[in-house]
Amino acid sequence: MNKMNIYLKTLLESYDNRENTVSVINGEEEYVNRVLNTPLSEEHFTFLKNHVKYVGVTRNFREIIDFFKTPAGETPAGFKIQYELSGHNLLRIDLVRNISYDKNGIKRPTRVLFSADSANPYEIISVKNIISNLTCNPGIIYDLFIKNPKANIGNKFKTRDEVIQEIGNILGPGCDISVELNNPFSDSVDELIEEAEKFREMLSKYRVVIKVPHTGPVNSENVKELLEGDKKFHTPYDGGTTKDKFRGHNLALLLHEKGFRINFTLMFEPYQTALALQAKPYFINSFVRHRAATSRAIKNYLDEFRLTGDKKILEELRTFFIEKDFFPPSGSSMDPDDVRKTAERILKYRNYENPEGSDGLDAVRHNLRLLRSANLPDTRLIICSMEGEEIYPDIDKLLAEPEFADMTDRVIITAEPEYLAKFTTTPQVITYQRRFMNAAKGQK
Repeated sequence: MNKMNIYLKTLLESYDNRENTVSVINGEEEYVNRVLNTPLSEEHFTFLKNHVKYVGVTRNFREIIDFFKTPAGETPAGFKIQYELSGHNLLRIDLVRNISYDKNGIKRPTRVLFSADSANPYEIISVKNIISNLTCNPGIIYDLFIKNPKANIGNKFKTRDEVIQEIGNILGPGCDISVELNNPFSDSVDELIEEAEKFREMLSKYRVVIKVPHTGPVNSENVKELLEGDKKFHTPYDGGTTKDKFRGHNLALLLHEKGFRINFTLMFEPYQTALALQAKPYFINSFVRHRAATSRAIKNYLDEFRLTGDKKILEELRTFFIEKDFFPPSGSSMDPDDVRKTAERILKYRNYENPEGSDGLDAVRHNLRLLRSANLPDTRLIICSMEGEEIYPDIDKLLAEPEFADMTDRVIITAEPEYLAKFTTTPQVITYQRRFMNAAKGQK
């Protein structure tokens, strides 16, 4: 038997007699008409037919349609169509924020979603129909765009707010926009909330996501060490006070209570994840580039030391650890054998010398497993910070592994648009285009 196509309009058109007719609430026809072609399962149709006499929309539905000036007959991208059955046989139609959906409640082509790391409006235009999220931080906004004359053509954009407003105009309703506070170390709660509120005003409550970083031992007093002199931080990364190291978590919880969705960022090691989830984030992250690069470098130092037995190799490794903030500057006096033990411990934890972590993606696997078991069904994992020829293809392979088949709709891959663009092409594209263009040359 062929499958029967049933839509919401079928419910309105069907009746057994005049008493069982389903009608639209007066004044809400224009809104209800936007979802009449929404598919219904036969089971849902049968249930609704027996229980519904009136169809309308929620106040939230009307507000979203009106806010985004949605064209007639459509619902905006970034929202799932949802039904609420209340007393008096009334079916209310609602819109729920969900970036897995394109306009008219249709799911995006793939369960895994893509995001861009950019604050360049000229660059974002090329990917606006591809991405469902955009992430930017002060470094991306100021260093890579506003202060970069090659990107900020004619110095048109002079402030962060001008850039964010333009990005919002380009991306439309279906794309979340993750933005970071200029100074997460401010001791003024009112100042932090005010800045977040300004982002919400510019981008709307539907699209804005506030990026909150892990702060480690950095606080409002010692952050100046990162800004002055040699910019080295003199407290070990795992030193400092408990209060400082949970600052990001508590800021995330505070903003969550104020109605903000949170992108909890600067997550490099898997052991950060379970504690980060206590902050009820909308996004968590797996930073892969820096972690993979340092693992590779550490292994090279250890391999060379094992081959030669030369303690100078360990001294070079110690310098490397200081440069990469594994050790504070005072670590320059650490015994070389302790440096070796630290390096071996890091590689062991990162599974770098076995298949689980040799591609540098063990943190991604760990985070997906942990997210699967968390009581946060709307939280997604952003896989971020990537470069080179191998990282994206390795992520692509990982997400095709049977173990993670149920988690692909919880994953967002983000990178600079230029990096993502690398993986739209192959050498054969040139080969075949040469053939096609020569074959068609001169033909009309």
